[in-house]
Amino acid sequence: MSTYTPTDPRKVTTLRLAEMKAKGEKIAMLTAYDFTMARLVDEAGMDVILVGDSAANVMAGYSTTLPITLDRMIYHAECVVRGVKRALVVCDLPFGTYKGDPMMALQSGIRVLKESGAEAVKIEGGREIADTVARLVAADIPVMGHLGLTPQSINAFGNYNVRARGEAEAARLIEDAKALEAAGCFALVLEKIPADLAAKVSAALSIPTIGIGAGPDCDGQVLVVQDMLGMNQGFSPKFLRRYADLASVIDGALGSYISDVKSQAFPTREEAY
Repeated sequence: MSTYTPTDPRKVTTLRLAEMKAKGEKIAMLTAYDFTMARLVDEAGMDVILVGDSAANVMAGYSTTLPITLDRMIYHAECVVRGVKRALVVCDLPFGTYKGDPMMALQSGIRVLKESGAEAVKIEGGREIADTVARLVAADIPVMGHLGLTPQSINAFGNYNVRARGEAEAARLIEDAKALEAAGCFALVLEKIPADLAAKVSAALSIPTIGIGAGPDCDGQVLVVQDMLGMNQGFSPKFLRRYADLASVIDGALGSYISDVKSQAFPTREEAY
């Protein structure tokens, strides 16, 4: 059983997240990509479930998030939604479905909400996508922003290093955050930026910030579920805390099953009809 019980059993909404920031209550966010995991994550008391384009990595085995399509993201999101009762479900708009064309972004957002049942979308970028955010919000599509290390920009960045270490990039990130808030974002993910910068951004905004590799002063935190459960042992960034070693548990269970089948220990007469 979960060691955590939510103090507020209400359905989590974008308004609820704003209330949490105002009260100083930290926001717990985790990814999920399928019904079974989403149900477990939701029942544990998670506030937000992100159907991340990281599905390209952990579910499909791609080396970047770029190959995943909008159709696949909608599929993963609808699977998650069917397993969730309390958490707010946010779905990433994947690479190539929103930048450079606000009308395409609008159609992408509409498809996600109508076809999957997710309650919000997340998009990457700063002031250059402010008009797109405003268009989505005007169409009643809640938008979560994403600054710092934005994985969809990996070919432009050239690496996954910490972003905004320098003064100029840090100043731009702060201005980008304010622009996204002004455009109507209800929350903002800050990925892999210096902790002191994340603290400044969090203090400067009225909307919640969700950190990943951005220190303890964000209004919430997010991790990839397979990473924090120890299922993906080949990924070990400094910011990742593993709360379980499921890779070893699964390996042991699989080995026991194979041995039992080979030795005819499974199934027994009691397990037969």
